[in-house]
Amino acid sequence: MRRSHRPLRAAAPGRRTRARPRWARGDNAVSLKVALAKGRLLEPALTLFERIGAGTAGAATTRKLVVPSSDGSLSFLLVKPADVPVYVESGAADLGITGTDVLRETEADVLEPLALGFGACRMVVASPAHVPYPSLPGGVTPRVATKYPRLTRGFFAETGLGVEVITVSGSVEVAPLLGLAHWIVDLVDTGGTLRDNGLVERARILDVGAVVVVNRASQKLQLELHQRLLDRLREAVASR
Repeated sequence: MRRSHRPLRAAAPGRRTRARPRWARGDNAVSLKVALAKGRLLEPALTLFERIGAGTAGAATTRKLVVPSSDGSLSFLLVKPADVPVYVESGAADLGITGTDVLRETEADVLEPLALGFGACRMVVASPAHVPYPSLPGGVTPRVATKYPRLTRGFFAETGLGVEVITVSGSVEVAPLLGLAHWIVDLVDTGGTLRDNGLVERARILDVGAVVVVNRASQKLQLELHQRLLDRLREAVASR
């Protein structure tokens, strides 16, 4: 076997080389693919990775869909919130950050090792103040508009109320105002959006927050790398 006698090339003066953090180093270091939801969870998720030395500049405003971390240890996939569990379950991403609302709605077969302590809100039933709840007069079947049809059907089935579920993808709050639905099921933080649209909270379905989800096969094949990353994330969450 021939040996190369070429000298090692030194870095250019003034140029800094980036090393992988200790938790990501190994003989065959690879870049884990992390699916991140665009929208309300993106900025706190990026801040969390920044705290463990794996941030990325401009990801919140870029048009790129795949963005590397500054240390090269991770590749961030910026996708729609509803797609995060799909990407992780299928193996297109090794892990991701999503809300428990999306996770419960999709019923994705993924691991859920860590709650992150941000993105807290609640899923509720709401309606205009003048619309009766939990039943309508004259035996009318209530129409319920929501982005979460599976969770909505499950909630009303458990309560014994027969409803017609209407799936929408835009602003749910406008549905009662336009006569599309009597009630809605949606996420609420402070309740300001409900009040602005003349709606009142009627029932709580689910408490929601951001969690890490992990592909089962990837976790087995790259156990040490996953564990090191999760340990760093746990430390960052605990120190907030």
